[in-house]
Amino acid sequence: MSTFKGIHHVAIIAQNYEVSKHFYTHTLGMRIICETYREQRQSYKLDLQVAEEGTPSQIELFSFPNPPPRPSRPEAAGLRHLCLAVEDLEKAMADIKERDDRNLIEFEDIRVDELTGERFVFFADPDDLPIELKQVGKTW
Repeated sequence: MSTFKGIHHVAIIAQNYEVSKHFYTHTLGMRIICETYREQRQSYKLDLQVAEEGTPSQIELFSFPNPPPRPSRPEAAGLRHLCLAVEDLEKAMADIKERDDRNLIEFEDIRVDELTGERFVFFADPDDLPIELKQVGKTW
């Protein structure tokens, strides 16, 4: 039996806080749980709810003055990408594109996982962090 109940959160440091905040809240439609400005760090911390039901899953979006860039994409050591589970891949892609009022989203071609048969697609956030949408519970 596993000690863990699931992934609670993933932390992301944004280069442009306002652009990333708009992307995650408006374009991806995540709900703000709490937004805090930390004066001593000149930093924002924005807690975002990824899913409305089930195990808590959050993104912590941070801002810091002059963060260093990611060394490479996606093979840099550390977090490789963020994967969001969806029920209907095409619907999720269409919903995101409809809310993409800044024309930031460019989806790669849809692929099929050779091991699970699940369909998935990649795109990037404003800081070029790879994000995957994976259709779960339905194979083709």
